[in-house]
Amino acid sequence: MHTRELGKSSLEVSAIGLGCMGMSFGYGPPKDKQEMIGVIRAAVDRGVTFFDTAEVYGPFINEELVGEALAPFRRQVVIATKFGFDIDPQTRRQIGLNSRPDHIRQVAEASLRRLNTDVIDLFYQHRVDPAVPIEDVAGAVKDLIVQGKVKHFGLSEAGVNVIRRAHAVQPVTALQSEYSIWWREPEGEILPVLGELGIGFVPFSPLGKGYLTGKIDESTSFDATDFRNTVPRFAPDARKANRAVVVLLESMAQRKKATPAQIALAWVLAQKPWMVPIPGTTKLHRLDENLQAADLELSSADLQEIDAAASHIHVTGARYSEGAQRWINR
Repeated sequence: MHTRELGKSSLEVSAIGLGCMGMSFGYGPPKDKQEMIGVIRAAVDRGVTFFDTAEVYGPFINEELVGEALAPFRRQVVIATKFGFDIDPQTRRQIGLNSRPDHIRQVAEASLRRLNTDVIDLFYQHRVDPAVPIEDVAGAVKDLIVQGKVKHFGLSEAGVNVIRRAHAVQPVTALQSEYSIWWREPEGEILPVLGELGIGFVPFSPLGKGYLTGKIDESTSFDATDFRNTVPRFAPDARKANRAVVVLLESMAQRKKATPAQIALAWVLAQKPWMVPIPGTTKLHRLDENLQAADLELSSADLQEIDAAASHIHVTGARYSEGAQRWINR
């Protein structure tokens, strides 16, 4: 597995990481814990050193899973987790944003316990909290870094102004946001600023929440607890309309003797050397498929062909429901 440095942070990780959310949350009921420990440890065996979780995944149980799975390899891997939500202790549901410094400290201590570690490698603000100045957020994480409880500071789904203000207080190692061949919004303003400031980029959902694998069509049914049921882009008519994106990937995949998922990941990797996508999976054969994308080279002509074809495709449907969108404040 090749490695990459996230920006100019000196934080070096595998070129492809593993997003662990779906093992416990979001895509149906939590999966069998021992099976997921097996997938995570298989990823380590294959050279993955970058693992992504958050307190709200579950909530809480995903951090516990990741902590247990990675305990034997703790000094070989980088664990990223996140703060920024209030969670109702009774219902365990997100009830609002909360990035107050005292709450950040509480979350850090709880995450350290669940992850069974003495330090969080990368601590992201999960969503920007408009009620708390980003300078206060960055300052709180800076204090945790001084105390040795956190190594690196990250942001998720933040806008340019927030990134600059945070970075002025505590250097931001990485920004995590959605990015793929069917969601390219970060290219407009975000990526140029990250390049300027030397901040790494961690695209989540680089496979379009599964759609870009080519295994989902308008007849696919999801579990009742799968959040894609609420996403406009995954409405049956939108899935049918967006088939052109998959056809594009399939065409290139056939020529490269690859899969659509591998082309989608290779495309992301080819955009910037400081990008590290974190596709998630619960299946060992999909893990292997995804990781093989790190060795798939797309030529400049391939990339130009993909971009030219994609420019004529109108992607139908918003990427989040209105309810989920309210947490994104750039």
